[in-house]
Amino acid sequence: MERFKVLVVDDDKEIRDGIEIYLKNEGYDVLKAGDGSEALRLLEENEVHLIILDIMMPEMDGIQATFRIRDSRNIPIIMLSAKSEETDKIHGLSVGADDYVTKPFHPMELMARVKSQLRRYVRLGTYTDTGGETRVGGLTLNPESKELLVDGEPAKLTPIEYRITELLMQNAGRVFSINDIYERVWNEQAYNADNIVAVHIRKIREKIEADPKNPRYLKVVWGIGYKIEK
Repeated sequence: MERFKVLVVDDDKEIRDGIEIYLKNEGYDVLKAGDGSEALRLLEENEVHLIILDIMMPEMDGIQATFRIRDSRNIPIIMLSAKSEETDKIHGLSVGADDYVTKPFHPMELMARVKSQLRRYVRLGTYTDTGGETRVGGLTLNPESKELLVDGEPAKLTPIEYRITELLMQNAGRVFSINDIYERVWNEQAYNADNIVAVHIRKIREKIEADPKNPRYLKVVWGIGYKIEK
């Protein structure tokens, strides 16, 4: 069985070391970095399956690092921050994070989120669909490569963005409520999910729509939810 490698990025050594202990107890290999620049160097030299990334760090913070990481990688990113305001959470998700944990946190909660993100990541990487590609207009979803093509060009989707797009495209024309989307994609009970889902929907539109403000595919049904137009 493959051992997953997790990169922990935090400028606080005690936090890095504490997270490492729990990750190793769960059977994960661990790499550690003190800022975003060091994290990027480690990513170039190692195969990493998930990143735990603090937002507030010197040299290069978590937001800047996420931008850089998302240029070439879709591995899951869990952001850490001492800030609990909803706007900080939305900011982290909007730049490409898959999940968000507020400090101080219970270590077992973080481990549960690590396991959840890795389960999704593995499923996206190994799942095959004998039904073949799903096509809606100029959108083509390939279940084997886990790739979305927009008019023949690949769209760089994060794992969460891919799962939302997959759900909506495979059920084209069906309207899903925000809670439905959250519970099917995150595999958790929805709680204050409106902004979280809305941020990911906006990011998907930016990647698949010629004019995100007047979307052709990803439509909102006011008061109900979202759908991919047939």
